[in-house]
Amino acid sequence: MTRPLLSVHDLHAALESGAEVLKGIDLEIGRGEVHVIMGPNGSGKSTLANTIMGSPAYRCTRGRIVFEDEDITDEAVDVRARKGIFMAFQSPEEIDGITVTDFLRTAQLGIRSEYVPISTFRAQLSAAMDLLRLDERYAQRYLNVGFSGGEKKKSEILQLLTLEPTLAILDETDSGLDVDSIQTVTDGILRYKNGENALLIISHSTRLLDRLPVDTVHILSGGRFVHTGDRSVIDRVDSDGFAPFIHPAAR
Repeated sequence: MTRPLLSVHDLHAALESGAEVLKGIDLEIGRGEVHVIMGPNGSGKSTLANTIMGSPAYRCTRGRIVFEDEDITDEAVDVRARKGIFMAFQSPEEIDGITVTDFLRTAQLGIRSEYVPISTFRAQLSAAMDLLRLDERYAQRYLNVGFSGGEKKKSEILQLLTLEPTLAILDETDSGLDVDSIQTVTDGILRYKNGENALLIISHSTRLLDRLPVDTVHILSGGRFVHTGDRSVIDRVDSDGFAPFIHPAAR
């Protein structure tokens, strides 16, 4: 049996204050798979994403996170990034004084085991920007400074396409996007997707998921998975909301 790319075992996580948010998460993601985590606000979706990524704002109090057969439970964010984990944030940070190009080039050199020639990098960046319908001047702007909501989300997908991680975690990537921007972002995600990498998409909306090849959907509530199924779960959420999964008697 093929070993999963990511395994999360009995994961408990708390805020710095000590308040427990995740209360026993088990999750396995294989290469080539797309998993979606949905649930109401405050259910722990972003906490799970940040805990897998290693954010210091959350403390793993129990359980293990294993990536490519290595226990990374106690590893720092930069170590996880170099191992091939990427996270697109719900609210990307603005970094004044650093251009999009310089940020991406530095990040790429920091995570790649082999040197990428500058000509290759520029060609890759140009192709990704064309796909995302970004003007060439965008690459010389300071990262996310003065960007619209849609530009910030496209910036995250631009990073995804340039850095080519093995596991991409997308946290509410469709939040605040109009219909055209959602289509463009989806194009970028589809360009990234292949049989060797994997996607973990955090969402409480279904708009971004229409064209994506979703394998498994997990419903998170109260820090626990209360339901796991195939992509038909998305249609049920779209028509009936989360209540039938959180309160089975309401079905």
